[in-house]
Amino acid sequence: MLEMLPNPRWRAALAACLMLVSCLTLTLQSAQADRIKDLAQVRGVRDNPLVGYGLVVGLDGSGDQTTQAPFTGQSLTNMLSQLGVTVPSGTNMQLKNVAAVMVTASLPAFASSGQPIDVVVSSLGNAKSLRGGTLLMTPLKGVDGQVYALAQGNLIIGGAGAQAGGSSVQVNQLTAGRIPSGATVERGVPTRLGDENGVIHLDLFEGDFNHAQNVASAINRNFGGSLASPLSSRDIVVQAPRDLSQRVGFIARLENIEVALGVPRARVVVNARTGSVVMNSEVRLARAAVTHGNLSVVIDANPVISQPAPLSQGQTAVVNDPDISVNQQGGALRMVEGTASLQEVVDGLNALGATPQDLVSILEALKAAGALRADLEVI
Repeated sequence: MLEMLPNPRWRAALAACLMLVSCLTLTLQSAQADRIKDLAQVRGVRDNPLVGYGLVVGLDGSGDQTTQAPFTGQSLTNMLSQLGVTVPSGTNMQLKNVAAVMVTASLPAFASSGQPIDVVVSSLGNAKSLRGGTLLMTPLKGVDGQVYALAQGNLIIGGAGAQAGGSSVQVNQLTAGRIPSGATVERGVPTRLGDENGVIHLDLFEGDFNHAQNVASAINRNFGGSLASPLSSRDIVVQAPRDLSQRVGFIARLENIEVALGVPRARVVVNARTGSVVMNSEVRLARAAVTHGNLSVVIDANPVISQPAPLSQGQTAVVNDPDISVNQQGGALRMVEGTASLQEVVDGLNALGATPQDLVSILEALKAAGALRADLEVI
């Protein structure tokens, strides 16, 4: 086509325009593409939660009150007995520097003995602060009741507080903190990368048939052949090398493949507690009529002074005369036109003049009437 142009300058200009268009196309495609590692995970490769019960000592008088948290004293007595210290029965230990805590951690996949992991320590009793405390050795157990890690160390508290003369001030939480690398893995959880034939499964984070098909097609284009096949909207089976040493490199290459996703489902997410409304670009509205009005109830207490009759030996009293009024703002019937873009949807909803809390009710009514062409999810 370039040779058909008589002027060399025109040919150069057209070639530059074609190059610019191709660059813009590649840029848009790369901007819309996502890596497989951001869309799915290899089945079986996951973290495992751990939990344990322990004691934090060294607090500056801000620990549990044993009268209200008796388990703290019992735990301390049991721990001291294991260390060879006998506490006489019936002893009421008034502890102020000890607090009972729950310790949580996440055991990563493929973790082996001796590796450190972070732990989170949270107060279980009525301690006022864990600042300056030290967690004593605490076994962390899995769902099967077996010990997988041991935690111990000094807490890092992100909050701060002070009190004097009955007044107090506090910034952030004082009863929860972290211990970086505060636990040592005693044993790991066996994790398998596929079966003995090298077959692995990719589980999509969000179920979508278009996404599953696009991911499988991208894998087959990158490696060649028919290695990947979608089994459902979330499950994709992939034939990996049988040799474990080659399988790791195969998965590393697979996770970095970029996939151009299809058009997502239209969805509106509503937070009923805060009134927040979020919608994606595929939301559409059909032509509908909407009316909305506000109802408010106002209660005022008007004090009225009641004077007794002369020589009645009565007393002057103040009596409240309540004044209750109900105000209802009339809502005119408004027409919401059918829309084909997200901006038009926003403009149409803004034209109703509703608050975010009112918008939640309007969206639910539009969905019930069939005018909202999207999935409405209330969280």
